[in-house]
Amino acid sequence: MIAADSSTVIAFFHGDDGHDVERFDRALDSAELVLPPVVLTEVLSDPGLDPDFKDLVLVIPMLEIQSGFWERAAETRARILSKRLRARLADSLITQSCLDHDTPLITRDRDFRHFADVAGLQLA
Repeated sequence: MIAADSSTVIAFFHGDDGHDVERFDRALDSAELVLPPVVLTEVLSDPGLDPDFKDLVLVIPMLEIQSGFWERAAETRARILSKRLRARLADSLITQSCLDHDTPLITRDRDFRHFADVAGLQLA
């Protein structure tokens, strides 16, 4: 199982190149791809979203939110912020979903490096 961030999902559907897009494509083909709930929300929020793209995104399994998720996400975010590092709320929630499921994250967003360094997020 491997999760993807919206930056990679969007890059894939725009036909962009990159290691993250290649990894996303392989995970999609092998049915090991999952989405954190926040990523689904971010991607589906695009008002210009192609209906075919929407249909494909909706069939990708989603990580379940586990009991205590919100508190753990707040604690994780607080640890990052206490080091005066960038920790967007959506990135914190995506990170916590991955941590809760011990699932690596495919992303092209460099802000996740703080979550990897401080909170142990696995980046793929």
